[in-house]
Amino acid sequence: MSRWQYRWARFKQNKTALWAVFVLLFICILSLSSTFIANDKPLIIKYKNEFYFPIFTSYTDQQFGGSLPTQADYTDPFTQQEIRRHGWYVMPPIPYSYDTIDLQSALPSPQPPSWRHFLGTDDVARDVLARLLYGLRISLIFALALTVVSSLIGFIVGAVQGYFGGYVDLCLGRILEIWGSLPQLFILIILASLFAPGFFTLLFVLCLFGWTSLVGVVRAEFLRVRNFEYVRAARALGASHMRVMVKHILPNALVSALTYIPFIFAGAIVSLTALDFLGFGLPAGSASLGDLVRQGKENLHALWIGLTAFFALTVVLSCLLFIGEGVRDAFDPRKDEQ
Repeated sequence: MSRWQYRWARFKQNKTALWAVFVLLFICILSLSSTFIANDKPLIIKYKNEFYFPIFTSYTDQQFGGSLPTQADYTDPFTQQEIRRHGWYVMPPIPYSYDTIDLQSALPSPQPPSWRHFLGTDDVARDVLARLLYGLRISLIFALALTVVSSLIGFIVGAVQGYFGGYVDLCLGRILEIWGSLPQLFILIILASLFAPGFFTLLFVLCLFGWTSLVGVVRAEFLRVRNFEYVRAARALGASHMRVMVKHILPNALVSALTYIPFIFAGAIVSLTALDFLGFGLPAGSASLGDLVRQGKENLHALWIGLTAFFALTVVLSCLLFIGEGVRDAFDPRKDEQ
């Protein structure tokens, strides 16, 4: 049994972490499929012996018996009746998108949970369950992108700092000390307010500080391994610095850094949620967990909004923390020696 197989076997022994993986995978699949689960556009339409797929292609109101050249509104009773008269259509299980305003309901908003809206609506009559699914999707994708980019930058800086040592280590160490002492939250708020809000803008802003998470771990591992005999032998045989770093030292540093990845992922979700809650995150109207939290704060009488955001964040972050603990135990070097 190889070392990686042994670690995977140790990870599977942690039942809590294993179940957290399954739950998180289910949440990821559900949220990534939100376009097909929650949408105000039909999955398929058969109209006058022709098939249409509104989720993938935009169609005008004129194509379904209307008089306007604009995009068809499939929530309009006239459009629905016209399609039924000449064919049929299949709606998603939740016939609302994250930005769909339910104008057909006579109840005041926010509406409590019902068969029409399983988790109720917010204060502008948007379906909470649909916004939850889309908010989870954008949070998970954003956290994954931020984790990959910041970890890559942290790996590079930590590897250079630990491998070369000396003045390089000293200079980069002082820069990191100054950078780490800055009030990150206030700087993030200032930068987020200066730039137009958007996915890539927030990714850039959060990467400014997120890359420091792994520098210390990678630096320590490179400092420890760089004087091992096989590394010195590779240098003596004429191997380049890049080859030594990538082939001989990186696998050791990767083991230590992997234990931090789930916690960085969880921190990215929390950062995006916090900025959205404060109003410095994604553009207004976007589906996000932070917007759900803000809606819950502003509508304390509508408990279903706040409870939905609370339980969603609790489940996702708990799964990531359990997975992180499982990975940390599986890669514990003290257990490798047993």
